[in-house]
Formats: sequence, structure tokens, C-alpha cells
Amino acid sequence: MILAVVDDLMFVSKIRSAAAQLGVSLVFARSSEAALAEMRQRLPSLVIFDLNNRRTDPIGTITVMKNDPALASIPTVGYVSHVDAEAIDAARTAGVGDVVARSTFSQRLREILSAHR
Repeated sequence: MILAVVDDLMFVSKIRSAAAQLGVSLVFARSSEAALAEMRQRLPSLVIFDLNNRRTDPIGTITVMKNDPALASIPTVGYVSHVDAEAIDAARTAGVGDVVARSTFSQRLREILSAHR
């Protein structure tokens, strides 16, 4: 199962469509609390973060996740506006495994999902 901490409707649709085509099990969380609860209930094979979404507190969620021994090893990918250097730096500092531009994420989405079935 892949967990997406995303609430942007365009990206929800893209991710959901790609996952359905690939037969990948996918769950969405629209808050930090929901994401952490889902991670603790069943460890996902990947967590996807929209790093520009302040409503879901992606950096705070990642920080909690990476400081929890039960969750720290879960792979993460975050997508972000390529001009948002502050979010990119914060994500890397928090421990996101792969930080990519929004356009790169869209282009590589099928590859990313396939690698973490």
C-alpha cells in the first residue's frame, strides 16, 4: 500500500489514475494526524508528500515520522515547486528520501508507483 499525503485535486486525480492502471493499492490522507495514524496502522511501502501543501504540514509529518523508529525506514518522496528552495531544503533536512519538482513527479509517477508496489 502506498500512502499519499495530498489534497490537491489535480494531483489526487493523477496519482489515483496511475495507481489504478498499475494495480497499486493506494490510500490518501489529508492531514498530518490521518497520515501518521495510517502509517502506524499498516506500514506503507511508500509515502508521497505534496511539500507545498501547508494544510497537511508535510515537514512536521516527515519529522515525526523520521523520529519514530517504527516509521523511520518507510521510503518517502516529496514533490515541490522547483522554485521553492526553502521547502526543498526543509524536506531534505527532515529526511525525505527523494525530493522532485512537481513536473518531474508527474513525468515519473508511474515509475515511482511501480517501484514501491
